[in-house]
Amino acid sequence: MVLMLLITGLPLGGPAWAALPPGNAVTDPAAILRDALPIQQGDLQELQHRLESTSDDLRAKRWTALAGTVRRSQTLLNTRSAAIRSSLPAAQATQGGQLLDQLEGQLQTLAASSEAADRDTFLADRRAALTTIGQLEALLVGEFPFAIPAEFDALPRLLGRATVAIDTTQGPLTAVVDGYNAPLTAGAFVDLVQKGFYDGLPFTRAEDFYVLQTGDPKGADTGYIDPKTKAERHVPLEIRVPEEAAPFYNQTFEDLGLFKATPVLPFATLGTLGWAHSDEALDDGSSQFFFFLYEAELTPAGLNLVDGRYGAFGYVVDGFEVLEELGVNDGIVKARVIEGADNLKPHA
Repeated sequence: MVLMLLITGLPLGGPAWAALPPGNAVTDPAAILRDALPIQQGDLQELQHRLESTSDDLRAKRWTALAGTVRRSQTLLNTRSAAIRSSLPAAQATQGGQLLDQLEGQLQTLAASSEAADRDTFLADRRAALTTIGQLEALLVGEFPFAIPAEFDALPRLLGRATVAIDTTQGPLTAVVDGYNAPLTAGAFVDLVQKGFYDGLPFTRAEDFYVLQTGDPKGADTGYIDPKTKAERHVPLEIRVPEEAAPFYNQTFEDLGLFKATPVLPFATLGTLGWAHSDEALDDGSSQFFFFLYEAELTPAGLNLVDGRYGAFGYVVDGFEVLEELGVNDGIVKARVIEGADNLKPHA
């Protein structure tokens, strides 16, 4: 089972490049994960996006404009705090109220660091505020947002998110896998992590600035053999796009005519987790997965041919320096679920 090479060799101009989908500027995995939550809370999301948008001003050292954005964010929170509180589920009202109070103080701290034009302090303060916003947004997630097709009832599914610690021969990685948008893919991965399937497996493919792949078991098999059926378990290609109620299964963007679409979970950042399938079929992925080794100058976000052909199911959120050192002489020592294991269901 191999992953097709889809990017190398494309020129940075001309008809081939111009035909690729439009770029997506969001390359921060934490921001992508916040945007991917199945919620509708315009005030919080507007606050999130305002703070994230300060990156451009920060790079250009436009501190006056940046400070103004922070002040407007404070005003937004002050005027819409009651509406945000009322949108919280009753069971989360106390925790949500505490987080809102915490966020108010964090924005005050952020305003001070922006006025002081202190880049490092500003970055740390903004990260803290965005983390709190993400925690608030997570409280707003209700029941699982869609029904998974009955034809996949036998497959495990992750009805939420899980955090996985991956110890490698170069050091530790931490990844968040997203069952809200890729429940079967994330479910298969977490199920295999809990079974210890990936422990001791080598990386079998390493393409500089492109992919790092693993999950091929020792022996003749190329995937996970279900002990009950004695057959290789297959997971369908699963990709969700914004505004669609549920993912598409076993259809590429080309099949669907979605030539300018961007997935909810795009291959847009270093350490995007992707599910491998063969060149011959879309639904024969079993256990092999890859880390997308995003390189902005070679494959700008939204300008690649992996989106829409392979399913992303999560992101590395810590250990990027380790990921950049890994190659075919390395492997996974041990993988384990450290949060969200209760979101895994063995079948429908």
